[in-house]
Amino acid sequence: MSTTVAARETNTALTGTAGPNRRRPSLLHDTGTVFVRELLPVLRNPFSVVFTMVQPLVFLGLFGPLLSDFPGTGEGSALQWFVPGIVVMSCLFSGAFTGSNLLFELQTGSHERMLVTPLRRSALLIGRALKEIVPMVMQTVIIVAVCMPFGFELHLAGAALAVLILAVMAVGIGALSYSLALASKDQDWLFWTIQQTLLFPFLLLAGILLPLDNGPGWLRTLGDINPLTYVVDACRLLFNGEIAAAGVLQGAGAAAFLAALGLLVGIRSMRHST
Repeated sequence: MSTTVAARETNTALTGTAGPNRRRPSLLHDTGTVFVRELLPVLRNPFSVVFTMVQPLVFLGLFGPLLSDFPGTGEGSALQWFVPGIVVMSCLFSGAFTGSNLLFELQTGSHERMLVTPLRRSALLIGRALKEIVPMVMQTVIIVAVCMPFGFELHLAGAALAVLILAVMAVGIGALSYSLALASKDQDWLFWTIQQTLLFPFLLLAGILLPLDNGPGWLRTLGDINPLTYVVDACRLLFNGEIAAAGVLQGAGAAAFLAALGLLVGIRSMRHST
């Protein structure tokens, strides 16, 4: 009897219901529950966000000065070209590494306990993916704040729109990372091998660290079919105040494509998770 009562109490706590005749909470409610659960550790330990920025900041400090007068970076300060790319890089790294959190939950059994709750499985994925927006915004603010004293010019309206595009992309990247973690259950090495194998080629082919304008034709072709390229180009335009440029719409479309792909693959993986 006590076990039955405990199960009912758990059901009530997770779904907000008080009896079998109450309507099941909506997908939005379940997604919000998962979102808050995943976000609390970040808010309790905000320094974890700073730690994930070590690599982007190293690239910014040591690689940025080499781009002065480099062909393809445009006129003016090299920071105007490089900083938006580093912001995208930070978002990419943060989203790509989130699957490691799910790997830990798989090892401890926490994920299995979440699967047997009344929460919708799609909400388990969507809530986790939406959580990636908050660290991304925090990282963007820190990077811009660090660079402004060194000559980076901020166009607030464009930067806000760029953050919105990156938020959409972050959902997709995070969802893909969670999907990879689910596929790598009991094989941590597989997650890290695939992640590292794909992460840096996508980063380099997007022209984040160096422009591809003067590269060989095959390299520019690979860059053209990389959706991250269009997100980077859009962010560079927006951070420089060019809100009405055609490349902005292309970047928004590429971010939406990554989000749709990530959620499609991620929700399917979560529904088949055991």
